[in-house]
Amino acid sequence: MQRTIDLILRNRPRRLRKTPSLIDMLQETRLSIKGLIYPVFVCGGRDVKEPIASMPGQYRLSIDVLLKELEEIRDLGIPSILLFGIPDRKDSFGSEAYDDNGIVQNAVRAIKENLPDVVVITDVCLCAYTDHGHCGLVKDGKILNDETLEILSKVAVSHADAGADIVAPSAMMDGQVKAIREALDHNGFKDVAIMSYSAKYASSMYGPFRDAAESSPKFGDRRGYQMNPANVREAIREVRIDIEEGADIVMVKPALSYLDVISRIRSAFDVPLAAYNVSGEYSMIKAASERGWIDEKSVVLEILTSIKRAGADLIITYFAKDVAKWLKEV
Repeated sequence: MQRTIDLILRNRPRRLRKTPSLIDMLQETRLSIKGLIYPVFVCGGRDVKEPIASMPGQYRLSIDVLLKELEEIRDLGIPSILLFGIPDRKDSFGSEAYDDNGIVQNAVRAIKENLPDVVVITDVCLCAYTDHGHCGLVKDGKILNDETLEILSKVAVSHADAGADIVAPSAMMDGQVKAIREALDHNGFKDVAIMSYSAKYASSMYGPFRDAAESSPKFGDRRGYQMNPANVREAIREVRIDIEEGADIVMVKPALSYLDVISRIRSAFDVPLAAYNVSGEYSMIKAASERGWIDEKSVVLEILTSIKRAGADLIITYFAKDVAKWLKEV
């Protein structure tokens, strides 16, 4: 019996957990500041820093204030932002989304003039710009796929013309990547990359974002074009189609409840993979932390490490600034 116990105990994984230095040395997955993307909301006016009630620590920023914010982001070593616009007016076509003097277009030009090294990714969608709040054109209560592609292409070209490095179509319209790639190439923007929201689920985790971007649908929901949260094989198909159509980076959104999807996509494809740690995930952590139920820093680092471990190369997160500061402390 003792011999059996001795043989078993030759394998002692705890030997490699004996000291903090050993644990750190053998860590398999590491977060990197360079893999973080910080989402920001830009609005009109001057000297605007409007708190988003459902997202503590996040704000709607006018362009002048955004530039100051980006100086801090740059100095923290965060290489990239994902830019969302809050327009002054909405209509049924989302025309502000592709206006050459729209809020995103003006913000991109200002960023590139003042902080040219910041990688600017622009969200390409219509929901924040339409009076009905849907991601595509609407007729008789139906979201029109093919007619929307032309509008999304115009949005992407206007962002590229303003200086965006990457455009990120998020409308989940079939064929959107192909249409945008062809439009970019035709207009001389062959070097502008596409980061597609390839596996974007019809999640319940988007509520705080919709408050921030004022983009809630005025009727129905988005299950007719965003993915069923129960499906993973469908996500593989969506990603494959987007890659074939010209996506340079693919994305899974949300992240935390979809780690298996991230892992499956990572195993199936070798293109860069982003994961969006969305507003609901952010706000839940903030709420629990404010009540003293969890330690915010340790929980955030654990969650983002799990997203990285699942296979994400890039993590879009509202915690990016905090994480950058925490990683610099190590």
